[in-house]
Amino acid sequence: MKKIFLMLISFFILQTTCFAQTGISFVYINGSNNNDAKMKNWYENGVRHLHPYLKNEFEQNPFTQKYFLKNGKYSINEKPTIFFWGYKSQEDLDFVERNLAISKSFSTWLAYQIRYALTCFLHDAIWVQKYHNMLPIVDDLHATVKAEAKKGNKVVLYGYSAGSFITYEYLLTRLPYINAVDFFNQVDVPKEDKDFVDKHPMKNTCMAALGQELAVFSAAGHIVPNDQDEALFKKDYMDLDNLTDKYCVPDHTVKGIVNFASPLVLFYSDLSDPSYQITYYNRLLFKYIIENDMFWLTVNYRADPLGFPGGRNLTIEEMEEVTNLDIEPHAGFIYDQSDTWGRNSALATHTSYWATRRIFSRAVVRAYINGYKHNYDDFKPDTVKKYVKKLNIKP
Repeated sequence: MKKIFLMLISFFILQTTCFAQTGISFVYINGSNNNDAKMKNWYENGVRHLHPYLKNEFEQNPFTQKYFLKNGKYSINEKPTIFFWGYKSQEDLDFVERNLAISKSFSTWLAYQIRYALTCFLHDAIWVQKYHNMLPIVDDLHATVKAEAKKGNKVVLYGYSAGSFITYEYLLTRLPYINAVDFFNQVDVPKEDKDFVDKHPMKNTCMAALGQELAVFSAAGHIVPNDQDEALFKKDYMDLDNLTDKYCVPDHTVKGIVNFASPLVLFYSDLSDPSYQITYYNRLLFKYIIENDMFWLTVNYRADPLGFPGGRNLTIEEMEEVTNLDIEPHAGFIYDQSDTWGRNSALATHTSYWATRRIFSRAVVRAYINGYKHNYDDFKPDTVKKYVKKLNIKP
């Protein structure tokens, strides 16, 4: 009887273990021109209709079930997490529109209409890039991510249009890819401070934590240590781990990002400038993504005039050569899939991702499969074709 009882207990423990899954929350971030209640409603309804399709495609495809959901270790949460920042730019947009109305009396009809269209599409994209506007949005997103982590969830960030600027800024400033010793050895601080850091190593940190007390980030793309006396530097530095816990994303919380309808390259092209210091931290960011089994996907419809490809897809080996960094282990990937056929003309495509949710969901899964295939040999191209064929979309 005792043996039977022990067997039953063991069985129930195993069953509990098998069914204990970690949830993954898909966090959707809106783009520009979502400033009023009508557009907010359009965006939120679009997310609610899209999410079940994305969830289903990831769960039903054998490849993403194995590699993304780790054979049942993870499950995608039923409800989407909607992150909305559109109202933050409303006051500035109202100011622009009031001044725009003044020009209506003396402008030609066509000039006014073009000016109005540019205001609608580009105002928020330009507005959100400014540091003082971006910072509170990233702070709010961080609160959302930490709330999901507190529930035991992982997250995937979906950045629509100008929302891709926010996913990028969030990863750049909040992922803990900066080694404190390496950082202070590179910046201009006294040798006494460098020696102190060497003797008191801290855990890896992020830009946001360093920017609280120890450094500032200039508009010119340079990271400048705060001017302070040695005693104050030591005090602030010894608090760095606490700042890291507060302002950085815990390791392995973010599984990946999907930027779609994304003009990121158009607005952030200066990051290719080697004199731009933050470019160095982009390289460290990419290294962190790959080593920590994350993914960065860009998925655009080919007819989307605002969907800019992220550039040529590099293998990890090519990325190591370009960045002059050793990346180990190889686990994650970065991949651009901007050749997807949608169903709309160029004028309507940018806002059609919600309406063409089945096509778009399959395109995201295809991008994940192709991104993995592009970098890893343990999944052969012929087998990848089989999985892509199951999606019933053009490879």
